[in-house]
Order: sequence, then C-alpha cells, then structure tokens
Amino acid sequence: MDPNHDLRDKRLADAWATLQAHADAGLPLGPDPSRLAFADPEFLLRRETRGLRMQLELMKPDLEMRAHGIENTVVVFGSARFRSEEESGALIAQADAAGDGKTAERWRKLARSSHYYEKARAFGKLVAQYSNDKDPEDKLFVCTGGGPGIMQAANRGAYEGGGISVGLAIALPMEEEPNPYVTPALSFKFHYFAIRKMHFMMRAKALVAFPGGFGTLDELFEVITLVQTRKSRPVPIVLFGSDYWKQLLNFDFLADQGVISPEDVNLIEYVDAPQDAWDAIKRFYKI
Repeated sequence: MDPNHDLRDKRLADAWATLQAHADAGLPLGPDPSRLAFADPEFLLRRETRGLRMQLELMKPDLEMRAHGIENTVVVFGSARFRSEEESGALIAQADAAGDGKTAERWRKLARSSHYYEKARAFGKLVAQYSNDKDPEDKLFVCTGGGPGIMQAANRGAYEGGGISVGLAIALPMEEEPNPYVTPALSFKFHYFAIRKMHFMMRAKALVAFPGGFGTLDELFEVITLVQTRKSRPVPIVLFGSDYWKQLLNFDFLADQGVISPEDVNLIEYVDAPQDAWDAIKRFYKI
C-alpha cells in the first residue's frame, strides 16, 4: 500500500523528528511561530499553557499504567533519607575516613532508623508475592514516590518478590535519579505536586506510611482528609512504627479538642511489623 494512504501511518512522528534534528545540531529552541504548537516547547512552557501541562501530567501516567494493567495500588510513603543497614554503615565509614564528623554524625542518627528500610523492603515483597498468581483485576501493585530511602525499599521488595511497581517522582532542585527498582516503564516524573497526589490516590487501595518528614506528613494528611471528607473511598491507612507516629501525632488530642470526630481516630491503624501491615490490608478487603 502507498504509505500516503496507509491508515496506520503515524505522521505525528515527523514533528518529533524535526525537533530531534534541531537538538542534535545544538540549536536553541527559541520562539518559532511556524513550529507545530504541540511540538513547540517554548509555547508549551508559557504561563498561559499551564492548564495543558497539567492535563498532560495527568494523562501520560494514566495511559501507561492502564497499558500495564495497573488498577489497584498499595501506596507506600516514608523518608527518602533512610538507607539500608549495609549502606548506612558504608556512609558512616566513608565520612569518618574523610574526617567529616558532622556528616558522620548525621548518618549515625539516620542509621538508627535503618530497620525501617528493611521492613519496607519486606512489606513490598509481601505485596508482590501475593499478586503474582492473581487475575489482573485482583492484583495489587506497590506504588511509591520513586525516590531513595523508604521508597526504594518498597520498590526493591516488590522487585525481589517478582512483581512490577510504580514510581511517581517529583522534579526538585535537589532531585535524585529514580531508584533502580522501579519498573522502568512505570517510572514517572512530575512537576506539579497536585497532579502527582492525584495519581497516588486514583488507584490506591491502601496507604502504608513509614516514618518520614514534611513530605511524608503532607502526603499522609492529604489521604486522611480525602477519606474523612468522603472525597475518596475508604482505604486502610496504616502507620508503620507506632512509637514514632504516636510521639509525632496525637489524634486523641484532636478528638478531645473537638476539631475531629472521635470516629476519625479509627481511620488510622498502627503496626510495627511488615506482616501486620499486610494483614491489616487483607482484613479490610477480606482477602
């Protein structure tokens, strides 16, 4: 068949080829009224096209996850700073050898929480192993923020359990590369925190929050608020590390002050072992 009349001919590729040739020649991508609008980075980065960029950030991961059968996720949050026990020891030794006492002390402090890395890794493996022999509609997939620390641990556990997993990374000034255990075709990067949070919740069947800082708290309270206000369906919200969370957050105090309802406290469950976190999810869905 003449390619000019082939219904499967993807002519949009021509626009990409033009841009690629421009980049290969080392030419700057300045304003160009004659360039196709959807292939014009300068146009797409204008303030007025922000809505289009947000739509694209919503659509791109959605299409790819659908293509891979990702419908049900277990979202794992937690600190990006925690490292495995092995890596923590190596980082401390490296700082000591360099005579950098301040850095060594920082890594020693974080090393006290290395057991959370190992437990997140074990939890991710449990989720993957459960799903390996299930029908597509019954599978659960680990989904994290795609970065290091607890996120890497959960993705690593899923990988070691023979499963695929999702990473929803965010572009930040101090950004790191996505962790190597996220399934490459499911490793996404976002500019907008709001769209990233939407993707966390769109397929979430459970949330497991390990100890973390501002980012973890932001993501945790987003989920609690959505469930409390019934903007989202009820899901198990599991706080891993009861000592940490009960020192940091006093939900009973909020109920005593009347700013939340007494039953809102029951939205949360505390656990301290990977199997207990997994059992909480299984009880919720009777699986």
